[in-house]
Amino acid sequence: MFRDQRITPDQQIAFSRRFGPLQIHVLNQFQLAGHPEILIISNIKQDGKPIGLGDAGHFWHSDLSYVRTPSLGSMLHAQELPEEGGDTLFANMHLAWDTLAPHLRAAVAGLKAEHSYLAQYAELQRRNPWRPNLTEEQIAQVKPVLQPVVRTHPETGLKALFVSEHFTTRIDGLPEDESRDLLAQLFAHSVKPEHVYRHHWQAHDMIFWDNRSLMHLAAGCPDHLRRKLHRTTIEGDLPY
Repeated sequence: MFRDQRITPDQQIAFSRRFGPLQIHVLNQFQLAGHPEILIISNIKQDGKPIGLGDAGHFWHSDLSYVRTPSLGSMLHAQELPEEGGDTLFANMHLAWDTLAPHLRAAVAGLKAEHSYLAQYAELQRRNPWRPNLTEEQIAQVKPVLQPVVRTHPETGLKALFVSEHFTTRIDGLPEDESRDLLAQLFAHSVKPEHVYRHHWQAHDMIFWDNRSLMHLAAGCPDHLRRKLHRTTIEGDLPY
């Protein structure tokens, strides 16, 4: 976390690139003009249209887990903050693995799960009519992928659960009912209060988090209060 970062979009992009190539979000209609590396996270509407992704983080997730090489990390820089609400929650997936019951550890050992960007998309559109329909080209960019249920951090060697309610659809090779039940247990365990940190935003905050270690969730804010942040996302490596 970096407090009071009065930086420009170009500076955020340059700093993010120090950690690796940047990934461009599939919803290119919410890119910052002239800066495709920045995704606008905002509930603000101009001329009746949203300027950014207003329901980003509605479900617990790790950014871009639905692509072959998910994100190493994300940087989120506060531009406008509401007077109330707008917190971001982070769940420690290493701690979730470390505290997982032995029988569940044994049940998921060596398994892979499908991650899909479209998993909750219809539900998000139902709740938020302004969320855009995807073009055929956009859908082609987010074909489902298989990722390990438990991944090893490439730098620390620590293990972490790598499933989320937003993007994980099923565990590969298990019957549907067994997969659904097991995922429900993993989701519930991952976000126990003792695994979660709540960030209360201050003006010009920038947070840099590791998507290989954490999930996050937007706590939400009243619709009439303006909220806008700029996100850059750094490419990671193939999970194992």
